[in-house]
Amino acid sequence: MTKARLLRLSVVLVSIFMILLIIVYWDNVGTAHFYLHTSFSRPHSPGAIPGITADEDWGALPDVDEFLAKLLSSGLKQNSSIPRKTEQLLVQGSSKPVVSNLEENVRGYDWSTHNDRNSLDQEKLQVERQRTLREFCANSSFTFPTKERSFDDIPNYELNHLIVDDRHGIIYCYVPKVACTNWKRVMIVLSESLLDQGVPYRNPLDIPREHVHNTSTHLTFNKFWRRYGKFSRHLMKIKLKKYTKFLFVRDPFVRLISAFRSKFELENEEFYRRFAVPMLKLYSNHTNLPTSVSEAFGAGLKVSFSDFIQYLLDPRTEKMAPFNEHWRQVYRLCHPCQIDYDFIGKLETLDEDAAYLLQLLKVDRLLRFPPSYRNRTASSWEDNWFAKIPLAWRQQLYKLYEADFVLFGYPKPENLLKD
Repeated sequence: MTKARLLRLSVVLVSIFMILLIIVYWDNVGTAHFYLHTSFSRPHSPGAIPGITADEDWGALPDVDEFLAKLLSSGLKQNSSIPRKTEQLLVQGSSKPVVSNLEENVRGYDWSTHNDRNSLDQEKLQVERQRTLREFCANSSFTFPTKERSFDDIPNYELNHLIVDDRHGIIYCYVPKVACTNWKRVMIVLSESLLDQGVPYRNPLDIPREHVHNTSTHLTFNKFWRRYGKFSRHLMKIKLKKYTKFLFVRDPFVRLISAFRSKFELENEEFYRRFAVPMLKLYSNHTNLPTSVSEAFGAGLKVSFSDFIQYLLDPRTEKMAPFNEHWRQVYRLCHPCQIDYDFIGKLETLDEDAAYLLQLLKVDRLLRFPPSYRNRTASSWEDNWFAKIPLAWRQQLYKLYEADFVLFGYPKPENLLKD
């Protein structure tokens, strides 16, 4: 009788193991290629690897999570000795790239050198940013939509901004209009998820913009269900616990100005048809609009910043569809009260934050973060942009983006919210 039970147990364990092997095999950039990395996390001393350690209390995890986590941990040990050919050479910054994209032509790159701000104590800065975020997430008197839900309550389609690099154990939540194009390029280089004539890209700026924003280029959390089925949430939780997670944020109002400039002041066919045409009809009383953006611009028909603000405040907007990612709130894109981020970068300190993060991730010998744009939208522009926006609208807009201001430590723009 005992032998029969042992036999049945063996069959079950072997079956589970085979299923997991198949899952890993299907994932051509998955945990089979995971490399040991050194990083950091809030609860750990500097230099510690975030996640599950040998001394950790496994009782906190469900049985399936524990089994998968131990399997991943064993795989991590086996693969830690595999040499990474990408670390053999320091990637040199290339000469100025040939930029064909209209938006990048208009902006231009800032190739000037930046002096290190030695006064910025990056470690203390991270502690302060993370403390602010944790405190307001835990503060019951500060509320906003979706704050109280758990990670399991987040729909799969809302996890599409979490990009995973299994080779180095990194998860990046990208926020449009916050240097996300270049951070996506960095993730492509690190994960080797895109090849150029059979060879992985080594220099982020060599990657064409159209490939950077192609969703098939990146492994994101919302794709886990197709890869892992019922194991997807368990694997997400384990990777969130073990991997280094980071995001970059920006002053919410400045981000809106930047989104308006790039999507409505430049000719963009998609945004003209999907957003500009309805805005011009609803808020500027235009009819019989041209079918193409070039015709509209030629006729002087452009969305005004006032039209854009009305669109954001109009309760009908989100009844039709959620905000586009370029102006959707960060708390809705990255779920900072459900995901414990290890690093919070800001566009206002992009150069310093990027350099520090790459050092902490131990990938600074592999690549350099691409240079900033020369004419990046600045916070000093806010007064001019909002000068013709009625006070009541400005106050409503602040309430709409208040969570992003508060969670990430941006001061309330009192000068815009008072007469």
